[in-house]
Amino acid sequence: MRTFRVSETWRRVVLWMSLLLLGSASTAAAAKPHVIFVLADDLGYGDLGCYGCKDIRTPNLDRLAKEGTRFTEFYANAAICSPTRAAFLTGQYQQRIDLEDALYYQEMGRGLPLAGRTLADDLKAAGYTTALAGKWHLGYDDGRRPNQQGFDHFFGLLGGNHHYFKHMDRIGVPDLFENEKAIQREGYSTDLISDAAIRFLRELTPTKPTFLFLSYNAPHFPFQGPGDRGKPVEPKKKNWQQGDRETYVAMVESMDAGIGRVLAEVDQLGIRDDTLVVFTSDNGGDVHSRNAPMRDHKGSLWEGGVRVPCIARWPKETLDDWAGKDCDGAWITMDWTATIRHLAGIYPEEGAQDGVSIWTHLSPRSPPLDRDLFWRRIRGPVRKKTPEGRAVRRGKWKLVELADGGRFLADLDKDVGETRNLIEEEPRVARELTEALDAWEKRHPRWYDK
Repeated sequence: MRTFRVSETWRRVVLWMSLLLLGSASTAAAAKPHVIFVLADDLGYGDLGCYGCKDIRTPNLDRLAKEGTRFTEFYANAAICSPTRAAFLTGQYQQRIDLEDALYYQEMGRGLPLAGRTLADDLKAAGYTTALAGKWHLGYDDGRRPNQQGFDHFFGLLGGNHHYFKHMDRIGVPDLFENEKAIQREGYSTDLISDAAIRFLRELTPTKPTFLFLSYNAPHFPFQGPGDRGKPVEPKKKNWQQGDRETYVAMVESMDAGIGRVLAEVDQLGIRDDTLVVFTSDNGGDVHSRNAPMRDHKGSLWEGGVRVPCIARWPKETLDDWAGKDCDGAWITMDWTATIRHLAGIYPEEGAQDGVSIWTHLSPRSPPLDRDLFWRRIRGPVRKKTPEGRAVRRGKWKLVELADGGRFLADLDKDVGETRNLIEEEPRVARELTEALDAWEKRHPRWYDK
């Protein structure tokens, strides 16, 4: 693939978009794209063919990358799932709402704010029909569920994971819903989620622009491929989290096949050119994943815990010469929130979002992107043993500071695997990044320090 940063191609793309978005009200309304945001769960940076994987076949996502853009320096907002999902739906650092640790099974009283406003709320107000197919993991109790947080339609699981065939969670509670109603349905979860996404598209797209949040629970544990119906996987037992690479491969390939079916439906409905499709993961890959060449995995602040694959395609607005190119600028989950809002004509009040619209920033009149990205891991109210730490990226530099006092400075342009610590060689850079972290934490205090 060819590579660009803020290239003239992107600038031409933005110019075309600006002409559409700044036209008459009717033209602007017609220009609103359908949006399909696909989020995998615990997928490793290197687990797709288009990211160099050799043992997993992902023809549909590979084709999406050829037809659109592959992001090589894209980050999840967090090293675990609930916080990243919260950042996507709010467009803000998850620290603003004290959601820095994943919700526990059936945990009440925590999640998205009861009186908050989500991306789904905004799009609904802008004329979109909104649907979620798949994993939620942002609140169990009344007021925090999908239909109460801006989604017109919901099919999937409320928790962080469930049995792919019996659809119960880690502690044995049934967890499969159609809107507010608990249901029972035969089938492999990945297939059921893909089926629901296709059904939503068929029913919703003819009359209004549609926002579909396609939120797979794959390839998160329990490790069950589509042929593992009889495999021993039981609540509250170790086998719930036991698996192997072979099973993981089958799970990713099944997800890719489901995404292929959804994309085929987009073509069948005749909305391909008018649909922005984004694919990414909620955090780095877990134990059976391939995060190469990144260091470590899910739960850590090293690149393997937060750098994730990301692909985007919008045929109508990307022009032919965008197809198949790479973008190696540093972006983060909540940037897609800002981007989607912008393309839908939604402009939040200043300071209401932390993400940056990719298209807005790449306008020919915009200065080069100059910002810091921050991460933090702290214990939640349920999990008391979470390894704490914080990290910041500024340009090519990334600083990781752990609770035990360990500090590591990497030059990511030369050392993406974070193997060489430059703390002693670049004391000024390290000091400035520590000061930036201190200032950011002052604005975002830990929940247990408030």
